[in-house]
Amino acid sequence: MQPLDDYFEALLRLKSGKSLRVPKNTKITNDAVALEAGRGKGSIKKSRPIFADLIQAIDAAATEQRKGEGLQKERLDKAKKSANYYRCELEAALAREISLLYELYQMKKELARLTGANVLPLRPSKAST
Repeated sequence: MQPLDDYFEALLRLKSGKSLRVPKNTKITNDAVALEAGRGKGSIKKSRPIFADLIQAIDAAATEQRKGEGLQKERLDKAKKSANYYRCELEAALAREISLLYELYQMKKELARLTGANVLPLRPSKAST
């Protein structure tokens, strides 16, 4: 077993979201990999040549993770825009309906004034149906 195998296994667990020692979906960093591998925070040193390949793999995984977060943010923004659009459409439709109901009420009131009849309600009562 290589001395860095624990670190690479920890990195794979972090990438797959199945971490054992750190919270799920932790941001991938040198410290997160070290803690997931059961080592101390800061045990991965850039100054040590043995860690060069590991650090490169961690940087690549972190970049990939950030790209995935960007796609999720983009989808969330798109969903928010869509929800806002439909909310505005609903409010406009409700405003039109209220305006038409008011106009209908005014017309019935005018008709009743001209014919001398009582004003008819917009919505019939439950007893008359």
